Amino acid sequence: MIKKSWNEQRRKDDRLKRKIDEIIEFKDEVFQLFVIGPPTIDDIERRFETAFRMPIPSRARVYADVNSAKPREYWDYEQHVIEWGNIEDYSLVRKLGRGKYSEVFEGVRNNDEKIVVKILKPVKKKKIKREIKILENLRGGTNVINLLDVVKDPISRTPALIFEYVNNTDFKQLYQTLSDFDIRYYLYELLKALDFCHARGIMHRDVKPHNVMIDHEKRQLRLIDWGLAEFYHPRQDYNVRVASRYFKGPELLVDYQCYDYALDMWSLGCMLASMIFRKEPFFHGHDNYDQLVRICKVLGTDELYEYIDKYQIELDPRFNDILGRHTRKRWERFVHGENQHLVTSEAIDFLDHLLRYDHQERLTAREAMDHPYFAPVLEDQQRRLAPAGDS
Repeated sequence: MIKKSWNEQRRKDDRLKRKIDEIIEFKDEVFQLFVIGPPTIDDIERRFETAFRMPIPSRARVYADVNSAKPREYWDYEQHVIEWGNIEDYSLVRKLGRGKYSEVFEGVRNNDEKIVVKILKPVKKKKIKREIKILENLRGGTNVINLLDVVKDPISRTPALIFEYVNNTDFKQLYQTLSDFDIRYYLYELLKALDFCHARGIMHRDVKPHNVMIDHEKRQLRLIDWGLAEFYHPRQDYNVRVASRYFKGPELLVDYQCYDYALDMWSLGCMLASMIFRKEPFFHGHDNYDQLVRICKVLGTDELYEYIDKYQIELDPRFNDILGRHTRKRWERFVHGENQHLVTSEAIDFLDHLLRYDHQERLTAREAMDHPYFAPVLEDQQRRLAPAGDS
């Protein structure tokens, strides 16, 4: 925790130092203008814009105004009043895992129904309220984990979230066995969940295999862990310290705070790449700086600079020594004997429209569902729905 706070403070200090240097440089440039001769207002304005260039804000291509059309209580989670259930209705059975912000247990209700209990670690009350409000707003949503209840330990006051149970198979085992059709099927199911939450003004911000529960026997998928999810408001600056490193979009890695739902689509693209190329994770950075370098080695540095120029993003000087120059690689370079049955022309085209530096160029969840990559899934669904005897 101390290390994280120290790193965050160092980043702030570096940013402040760069701004001070820019102010000094601006002052010197204006002084030089007076030495040459009385400057015009246009001269000073031009120098001012150059010295204090701010990132250009961006607006989501879809669902941008969802929350402004909703009543304030829908998205103002800080004012949300939590309705607590009875903790005596549930018992813990065994520990399933632990994360940064919680511990997860298998449990049972008094009626012996299996459930999952997520016991939250001490965090700001605001964060807990946000997760609960988002889960309540999404309750009953397509392939979104269903929140059943919220309880609190009477002694420790520790809150716990009660969820439906999913008989999940560990992704590291499952992903290696999935067929081409399975990958298409489960990604389509994941897109249903993403379009559902995006259409309701919510970004997940932590899409990754660990947060996608799959009951392979039932062919059922659930998107879980909404602890980093946030309501989208146009032109709002968001925290870039979200998502897991291997699934962080370029916007997070270059400190561009005005991001949107497209962040989730980058993360989905990383999942697709790791599944079809059988390379887990696909972008394997050692830290957040190296993560961008790994992306540049595939998507190219010229393309990165086009992106940061378009949005007037100031790149951290630490990248100067590590980025280098890289040309964009063809996706076909990642094909080999073990994965060639998964890498179809539609898969490559689909991937290419997800893993884009510019968040505005990525497919939306709804557009992704209409991509030809999912034609076999839709055909299969139509066959299953067709009355018996139809050809």
